[in-house]
Order: sequence, then C-alpha cells, then structure tokens
Amino acid sequence: MGAQQSSFAAQIFRRMPVGRRPHTEEGLKRTIGLVQLVGFGVGATVGTGIFFVLTEAVPNAGPGVVVSFVIAAVTAGLTALCYAELAGSVPVSGSSYSYAYATLGEVVAMVVAACLLLEYGVSASAVAVGWSEYLNQLLDNLFGVQIPHDLSYAPEAGGVVNLPAMVLVVLCALLLIRGASESATVNTIMVGIKVAVLLLFIAIAATGWNSNNLADFAPFGVAGIQAASATIFFSYIGLDAVSTAGDEVKDPARTMPKAIIISLIIVSTLYVAVALTAVAAQPWQDFEGQQAGLAQILENVTGSTWPSTVLAAGAVISIFSITLVVMYGQTRILFTMGRDRMLPPIFARVNPRTLTPIPNTIIVATVVALIAGFIPLNWLLDTVSIGTLVAFMVVSLGVIILRRRAPDLERTFKVPLYPVLPLLSIAACIYVLTGLALVTWVVFLIWVAVALAFYFSYGFRRSTLRTGAGDEEATS
Repeated sequence: MGAQQSSFAAQIFRRMPVGRRPHTEEGLKRTIGLVQLVGFGVGATVGTGIFFVLTEAVPNAGPGVVVSFVIAAVTAGLTALCYAELAGSVPVSGSSYSYAYATLGEVVAMVVAACLLLEYGVSASAVAVGWSEYLNQLLDNLFGVQIPHDLSYAPEAGGVVNLPAMVLVVLCALLLIRGASESATVNTIMVGIKVAVLLLFIAIAATGWNSNNLADFAPFGVAGIQAASATIFFSYIGLDAVSTAGDEVKDPARTMPKAIIISLIIVSTLYVAVALTAVAAQPWQDFEGQQAGLAQILENVTGSTWPSTVLAAGAVISIFSITLVVMYGQTRILFTMGRDRMLPPIFARVNPRTLTPIPNTIIVATVVALIAGFIPLNWLLDTVSIGTLVAFMVVSLGVIILRRRAPDLERTFKVPLYPVLPLLSIAACIYVLTGLALVTWVVFLIWVAVALAFYFSYGFRRSTLRTGAGDEEATS
C-alpha cells in the first residue's frame, strides 16, 4: 500500500526536464525581438490599472491609492526579478505553468495553469468591458452620439449585452490568427501611442493640482489601501505575458529577462505618476462610478473637450493592445498545455500557413467574448488579482527550488540578494492576498477544484511525461 501511494505521489509530482520538452513538434516561429517583447509587457500592463481601475480602487483607499500602486509595484518588482531568472534558465512558452512544471511537479503546474487561465481569460474580458466606456466617450466628443445603453452594458449593469467589448475580442482574435509577428508589430505601435497619451495626461492633470484633494489621504486607513492594492494588482499581468512568448522569441534566454525588467520600470513609473496626478486633480469621492475617468478629469481641469478626446482615443487604442496581448498569452499557455497533453490536442494544433494555433484562438475568443458581453467589470477585477498573485508566488518559490535542484544550470540572469528577495516576493504576495474578499477566495477555490478534477480525469493519464519520452529524466 505504501509503495502504491509512493508511486502515485511520484507520478503527480513528476517534473518536466529543464531546458527541453519530450514533445518537440512545436510549429511556432521565432519572430519576436526585444523591442516587440517589451511592447508585449507594456502593452498588457500599462492602461489596465490606469484607464478604468481607478474608479474601483480610489473609493476604497482615497488618495492613498498612490501607496496602493507603490505596494503593487514593489510586489511585482520582486516577482519580476524571479521571472527574469526563470525566463533565462527555462526559456520556453507557458509562463509560470512551465516554470512550475519544471520545479514543483505536474499537479502543481495544473493548479498554476488554472490560476493563469482564470487570470488571462477574466483579465481580457475585464479590459474589453472598460474599452466600451472610452469608446462611448470618444464617440460622444467627436460626433455627439453614443452606443445605446442596452448594447453597452452587461445585464447586471442595467443593459442587455456589452456589444463593443465582444467586437473588440473578435478583432483581436482575427489579428492573432493572422500571425504573432504581425500582432507584435501592431501592438508595439499602439504601445507608443498609449505611453504618449498618458504622458499628456500627467502634464495636463498636473496643472489642476490641488493639495486639498490630498488632505484626507487615507480615509479608510491601512485596510483601505491594502484592499485597493489587491484590486489593482491584476494590472501587472503584463510581466507574466512576456514569459508566455518563449517559443516565439529570438534568443529567449537573454531577451526575456531584459524585456521583463524594462517593462517593469516603464509600467511602475507611469502607474504611480498617473495615479498621483489624477487624485490631486479631482476629489477622491468623485471617482466612484465615474465613466471614462481619466478623460473626465482632463475635461474638468481644462474646461475643454479636446484633451478628453485625445485621451479617450488613446484609451481606445491602448485597451485594444492590452486585450490583444492578454489573449495572445492565454492562447500560448493553452498551446503549451495541449503540447504537453494536459489538454486535448486541439489546443496545440497549428495552422501550417499562418503558424498560429487557430482552433485554440477561436475557443479563447468565444469564451472571453461571452464573459465580456454579459458580466460587469466590478465582478471581474479581484478574480484576476488572485490568479496573478498565486502564479507570482509559485514563480518566486520556483527560483528557490531550481537553485537547489540544479545549481549548475546556466542562468543568463540571477536574482540579487538570493534567497532574501524571492522570500520577500512571496511575503508581499501573501500580504496583498489577505486584502481580497472572502467571496473571491470561494470562487477561486471552486475553480481550482474543477481544474484538479479535470487533471485527474484527463491530464494525469495522457500527459507526455507519462506516455512519451523523457519519463526517466522527469522523475529523477
């Protein structure tokens, strides 16, 4: 009996060999360079936590939301260093799913995959929901018309369906089907536009600086700041998105660590600067329920619609790029899982002409569009944060484990002050997690239970480590 239990434990904790995979028919083409990869990181991050999450976070923290962004930035920064090390030593697609598979074992990788699928799928939907707000603001400023309320909001938000959000998802899917290189190029252009627009916001909002707006800095104390940091943390998903592209990046062992660190610096600087100027330019009480919040702030500060129009246009472009990159990350994680036979093979099927996983992309787009069309924004944000935080903790733990198990493994980047920084990263993630509501934890645990049930009924018996080559190495 003990031997059987030992054998079962050995099977569920079998590890993917570091540096290669038993199933090598990848079919993806290496076309993404450093600039495009930084564009992925910034594209999936800058905008999400700025263009619309302030309306959810500021009512919890008041002007102290600036500290919430700093807490999230420090936590993400510690984790980013861990990501950079693993990206350089395990340079494959699949993000923290692949890192968990190589360090902690198959069943843990499945739990992380559940976190990632929740994180990416819901994040793409949440971002698409926010897109329709700025689209309506832009249409109103330019043409004096708006998409009818019934077609712009989910049922719980007083509408029938969020049609613009669904259209955005379809457009992103079409671009992803066309090819990774084309998607990366379009995204890089959009990232340049959005950074310029946010710099414009900082410059104009600073002219409306009113110190009185910062007087009641933390109206709900430390608890409010912590709750806000938990809500906005999902906006750092872009750091994970960089590591989903491992199979399509040129010289991934060197390019991926650089891209992660550069993305973090750009993102954190913009987030804190925009949040600070926003809460200084407008009383914190006015953020709650505000539609297209940053555009409204500029209109109030200048008394003119042109800055608001420019920002709304930038937001429309920016949020398109976020949705594009997050959906890309989702399809590549599913592709990796399909290649590992943890999911049905259809997820790893690559079109020979476009060299993209078309069936996979269509499935992702369908699910994301349905969520975006029928579930309101405030239901989505915390759910994304919990998936992101758990994945970040696993990456930090993975650095410690891989250092012990493979001390001589070639690493193009090493976390400084090891093991202090990885441990601090784990502690910071736990701190932010404690700020999440009980209902978020319940939804998360149910989702993980479903994922584990699927693993034991499907992936456990079909994974490449059980049926293919590489078993001896994987379990050694």
